[in-house]
Amino acid sequence: MYGHVSAVLADKGGQVFTVAPSASVRHAVRQMNDAGVGALLVVEGTRPIGMFTERDVLRRVVDAGRNPNLARVADAMTTDVVTVEPSTTVEQAMAVMTQRRFRHLPVVDGGEIVGLVSIGDLMRWVSLNQEVHIQKLTDYITGRSPA
Repeated sequence: MYGHVSAVLADKGGQVFTVAPSASVRHAVRQMNDAGVGALLVVEGTRPIGMFTERDVLRRVVDAGRNPNLARVADAMTTDVVTVEPSTTVEQAMAVMTQRRFRHLPVVDGGEIVGLVSIGDLMRWVSLNQEVHIQKLTDYITGRSPA
């Protein structure tokens, strides 16, 4: 009903912020702050091996009393990486995020990282599509559009 993840990426862009597993947590947090994002894809070469999120910082660094200058991303990242393809429907992606309690999904096409979508990106997309659908229905009902 709301299209595919590829359409969301076409709208928002395919930029993906990445970090190496050997980077310090402080470096990764600064990178997230500079980019204005809540997560970084952790990669070895071009292969996704984890997600590093604000939640990881809070749980595995701050709450654990670890020094962010010494702690490595590899020690704090979420290693259970689930990816989707551009052909995945928005509904399917949202279901994966809800079931697995993820807020970010890397998008991979033919083994290549082509984007990353957040639950916020998907909710925005659904909301925009609902507005368009409502306007079309309103136009139909009020006779402002051809049948």
